[in-house]
Parts: sequence; structure tokens; C-alpha cells
Amino acid sequence: MTAELARGGVRKMKTALQDPVQYTLPLGDARVPLNPLLGRHLRLTFHGQINCIYCERKTSKSFNQGYCYPCFKRLARCDSCIVSPEKCHYAAGTCREPEWGQDNCMIEHIVYLANTSGVKVGITRGTQVPTRWMDQGAVQARPIFRVATRLHSGLVETLLGAHVADKTNWRAMLKGDAAPVDLESERQRLLHECRAELDALRAGHGLQAISELPDAAEVAIAYPVLEFPQKVTSFNLDKNPVAEGTLTGIKGQYLIFDTGVINMRKYGGYQLSLETGE
Repeated sequence: MTAELARGGVRKMKTALQDPVQYTLPLGDARVPLNPLLGRHLRLTFHGQINCIYCERKTSKSFNQGYCYPCFKRLARCDSCIVSPEKCHYAAGTCREPEWGQDNCMIEHIVYLANTSGVKVGITRGTQVPTRWMDQGAVQARPIFRVATRLHSGLVETLLGAHVADKTNWRAMLKGDAAPVDLESERQRLLHECRAELDALRAGHGLQAISELPDAAEVAIAYPVLEFPQKVTSFNLDKNPVAEGTLTGIKGQYLIFDTGVINMRKYGGYQLSLETGE
């Protein structure tokens, strides 16, 4: 016997920082708590329709994790400077949506160190702490700078990225929790190695634009995982509309089944159903 839990357009999983992280899947009008489903057989089915997560129009293909092509080309949140904030279009006067840029980019950001598949540097809006860390599957995270804008965060990240990774090896992240690291020692090492460049940035942008956070607390994060996969195989709903198996864990934005893994954020706007059964 199977039972349908929800049906509709999917969005990225919502998280709550508890021990372990609590996950909820937005699916249509429903909000499905996922932690209680660990150890149960689940089936996700794609019903062949994709709706843009911004304008909701039907689209034959999803761009940038959920947008139709017109929105992908028009919206500032889909522009290249979101991935490369050191090339901020708002600062250059070429932002696609200046009001959106003012509200989302010209605000306080945090530069942080996280332990995902190893130590990495990252950036996020101040309002996205600690959500960003959970979305990346970090087991440790620590703010190291508070900066005035997204542009400043990108400039700092670029400097630090010459001395530490700035990306997560998602396959390694899903195979297990990274070994503990001393993030405070890493912070001090980076400050020492980048001191001259950081001082130059402050001289050019103002002392208040880039503030060190020597006393920021480190956050430890545990995920609801019964068993990590030895080999990581991804489901692809565009090639096979069904992903099913026993749910053995949730980490980052991934559901981990005994049969494969699926990045739920990738399928924003896809019309899915979620069923459970033996």
C-alpha cells in the first residue's frame, strides 16, 4: 500500500537548526516534515510540468534552479554577479533590477569559513545565517568578516580563495561528515597570509566596510542521516521521472536514498508527488 503525502510545485527544503537539523519539504500547498520519514520507502514522481518559481508560467526547461528563460534573462538574482559578486552590476551601474539590488546586495553580508567536504570560504547575506550553512551541508561554520555589501563580500572571498577552497565537493560531503577542523586556526592563518591585501581593501573602501569578527561563535551542525552511501549516484528526473527508495538521510539540500541521491533545490518548480509505503 502506498499513500500520497503531497503533490504540487516543489521548492528547496526548509531547515531549522536543531540537533539534528529539521527538514521540511514545500510541495504545492503542503509542508511535509521529512525527519519522521527516515527509514521509510518514498517515491518522488515528476509529472512532466515545470512552472517558473518567479512568474509561475509553464516552461519546458528550468534555468538556474527553477526559472523560465525570460525570467532567467531579466532578473538580477539570475545574473552572473550573483555567482561572482566581486563583479557586482549594481556597483557598476548596470544592475538589471536596481531596487532588488538595493534590497538584497547593498546590505550587510557575512564572509565565513565552513567545513563541508573540508574547509572552505563562503559568503551569504547576514539574514541567511545559519541557513546557508545547512544548505551546503556544513558540519562546522564560523563567521570571520562582516562587510557592508555583497560587492565587499566578493572582494574578500576572492582574496581568501587564493589560500583556501571556495567550493564544496558535494560527492564527498554526501559520503560522510568531514573530519573536524580548527576553524579559528584557519581564520588566523588566512588573516596572516592576506593581511596586506585586506588592508588595501579597507584603504580603498573604508574601515567600516570590512570588519573582522574575532569573537564570533562557531556553530556545529548535525544532520539526520541513518547511513551514508558508499557510492554517490544521482537521480535525474528529466531522464527518469521516478526517484524512489528507502530514505536513509538528509544533508544539505539532498535526500539520500539507499538507491541514490537527489538535489531537491535543482528541481525548483517541478510538479512532483511524494508517496510513502512499504
